[in-house]
Amino acid sequence: MKKSATLFALLLAALALVACGGGDDSTTETAAEPQTTQPSGNEGEKEAEGGSEGSAAVFDVEADPSGGLAFTTDEANVEAGNVTVNFSNPSSAPHDVRIEDPSGKDVGGTEVIVENSESAEVTLKPGEYTFYCSVPGHRQGGMEGKLTVE
Repeated sequence: MKKSATLFALLLAALALVACGGGDDSTTETAAEPQTTQPSGNEGEKEAEGGSEGSAAVFDVEADPSGGLAFTTDEANVEAGNVTVNFSNPSSAPHDVRIEDPSGKDVGGTEVIVENSESAEVTLKPGEYTFYCSVPGHRQGGMEGKLTVE
């Protein structure tokens, strides 16, 4: 009987270990691939997906891969509400993307990045906004565009 109790205790211990999982607490970080949508034809704009209650609009924008002072698009449309700004900068030149409202007030955007991608959340009401790069001289060099919020 003593053997049965020991065997039972070992079986319970083994089940407890399996139930707790054998994973470790370490995490692996991977760089997120930027999500870009190539405009078709001469449209030059990207539209948010979704738009139903509870869903967030997405604004994908990319800096010129060759490092020029330009975005790959100069116009975009998104749904009003919470907007996720996905910015990709594949070049070695530092860039960011900021959004300003019609009165010129900065309402949010990403940090300056190099050869990376980043996302930011902004809340936008319907209207015409400007997106631009805030690195000194870049906006004046042409890094800006129109963001229409519907």
